[in-house]
Amino acid sequence: VQLQASGGGLVQPGGYLRLSCGASGIIFSMYNMAWHRQAPGKQRELVASITSAGYTTYVDSVKGRFTISRENVKNTVTLQMNSLKPEDTAVYYCNANYVSRAYWGQGTLVTVSS
Repeated sequence: VQLQASGGGLVQPGGYLRLSCGASGIIFSMYNMAWHRQAPGKQRELVASITSAGYTTYVDSVKGRFTISRENVKNTVTLQMNSLKPEDTAVYYCNANYVSRAYWGQGTLVTVSS
Protein backbone atom coordinates (compact mmCIF):
# COMPACT_ATOMS: atom_id res chain seq x y z
CA VAL A 1 0.00 0.00 0.00
CA GLN A 2 1.30 3.42 -0.92
CA LEU A 3 -0.10 6.88 -0.32
CA GLN A 4 1.83 9.58 -2.15
CA ALA A 5 1.10 13.14 -1.07
CA SER A 6 2.15 16.19 -3.04
CA GLY A 7 1.41 19.88 -3.41
CA GLY A 8 2.93 21.39 -0.31
CA GLY A 9 5.12 24.46 -0.34
CA LEU A 10 5.60 28.01 0.80
CA VAL A 11 2.70 30.43 0.38
CA GLN A 12 1.89 33.89 1.69
CA PRO A 13 -0.99 34.47 4.09
CA GLY A 14 -4.23 34.66 2.15
CA GLY A 15 -2.89 32.41 -0.57
CA TYR A 16 -3.90 28.95 -1.61
CA LEU A 17 -2.50 25.49 -2.15
CA ARG A 18 -3.90 22.25 -3.46
CA LEU A 19 -2.72 19.01 -1.90
CA SER A 20 -3.16 15.70 -3.67
CA CYS A 21 -2.76 12.15 -2.48
CA GLY A 22 -2.59 9.22 -4.82
CA ALA A 23 -3.26 5.76 -3.46
CA SER A 24 -2.19 2.36 -4.71
CA GLY A 25 -2.53 -1.14 -3.32
CA ILE A 26 -6.00 -0.62 -1.90
CA ILE A 27 -9.54 -0.71 -3.22
CA PHE A 28 -9.70 3.06 -3.00
CA SER A 29 -13.46 3.43 -3.33
CA MET A 30 -14.01 1.40 -0.16
CA TYR A 31 -11.78 3.55 2.01
CA ASN A 32 -12.56 6.63 4.01
CA MET A 33 -9.89 9.22 3.27
CA ALA A 34 -8.59 12.03 5.42
CA TRP A 35 -5.99 14.74 5.76
CA HIS A 36 -4.29 15.26 9.08
CA ARG A 37 -1.65 17.81 10.00
CA GLN A 38 1.02 18.23 12.61
CA ALA A 39 2.47 21.59 13.45
CA PRO A 40 5.82 21.93 15.24
CA GLY A 41 5.42 21.09 18.91
CA LYS A 42 1.79 20.10 18.54
CA GLN A 43 -0.15 16.88 18.27
CA ARG A 44 -1.37 15.60 14.95
CA GLU A 45 -4.94 16.68 14.26
CA LEU A 46 -7.61 15.64 11.81
CA VAL A 47 -8.19 18.44 9.32
CA ALA A 48 -10.75 16.99 6.91
CA SER A 49 -12.22 13.64 6.01
CA ILE A 50 -14.38 12.18 3.28
CA THR A 51 -16.14 8.87 3.56
CA SER A 52 -16.41 6.26 0.83
CA ALA A 53 -19.89 7.65 0.20
CA GLY A 54 -18.60 11.20 -0.13
CA TYR A 55 -19.64 12.70 3.19
CA THR A 56 -17.19 15.31 4.44
CA THR A 57 -16.18 16.69 7.82
CA TYR A 58 -13.80 19.49 8.78
CA VAL A 59 -12.12 20.77 11.89
CA ASP A 60 -13.69 24.07 12.88
CA SER A 61 -10.55 26.09 12.15
CA VAL A 62 -10.65 25.30 8.42
CA LYS A 63 -14.38 25.30 7.73
CA GLY A 64 -15.19 27.58 4.82
CA ARG A 65 -11.56 27.67 3.70
CA PHE A 66 -10.62 24.06 2.93
CA THR A 67 -12.40 21.57 0.69
CA ILE A 68 -11.72 17.85 0.56
CA SER A 69 -12.73 15.83 -2.48
CA ARG A 70 -12.02 12.47 -4.02
CA GLU A 71 -11.87 10.93 -7.47
CA ASN A 72 -12.32 7.21 -7.18
CA VAL A 73 -11.50 6.66 -10.84
CA LYS A 74 -8.07 8.21 -10.26
CA ASN A 75 -7.56 6.84 -6.72
CA THR A 76 -6.95 10.38 -5.58
CA VAL A 77 -8.02 12.57 -2.68
CA THR A 78 -7.47 16.32 -2.82
CA LEU A 79 -7.43 19.09 -0.24
CA GLN A 80 -8.03 22.57 -1.65
CA MET A 81 -6.79 25.11 0.87
CA ASN A 82 -7.80 28.75 0.43
CA SER A 83 -7.27 31.85 2.55
CA LEU A 84 -4.31 30.23 4.22
CA LYS A 85 -3.16 31.50 7.59
CA PRO A 86 0.20 31.20 9.34
CA GLU A 87 -1.44 28.81 11.81
CA ASP A 88 -2.07 26.41 8.93
CA THR A 89 1.67 25.79 8.77
CA ALA A 90 2.24 22.08 9.34
CA VAL A 91 3.16 18.80 7.75
CA TYR A 92 0.02 17.43 6.12
CA TYR A 93 -0.55 13.69 6.02
CA CYS A 94 -2.89 11.69 3.86
CA ASN A 95 -4.72 8.84 5.58
CA ALA A 96 -6.78 5.94 4.30
CA ASN A 97 -8.89 3.92 6.70
CA TYR A 98 -11.35 1.06 6.44
CA VAL A 99 -12.61 -0.92 9.42
CA SER A 100 -9.42 -1.83 11.30
CA ARG A 101 -7.01 -0.91 8.52
CA ALA A 102 -5.27 2.43 8.37
CA TYR A 103 -2.48 3.66 6.12
CA TRP A 104 -0.50 6.89 6.09
CA GLY A 105 1.35 8.85 3.47
CA GLN A 106 4.76 10.39 3.99
CA GLY A 107 3.56 13.94 4.61
CA THR A 108 3.97 17.17 2.71
CA LEU A 109 5.08 20.44 4.30
CA VAL A 110 2.89 23.51 4.05
CA THR A 111 4.43 26.79 5.20
CA VAL A 112 2.33 29.94 5.35
CA SER A 113 4.54 32.95 5.82
CA SER A 114 5.20 36.38 4.43
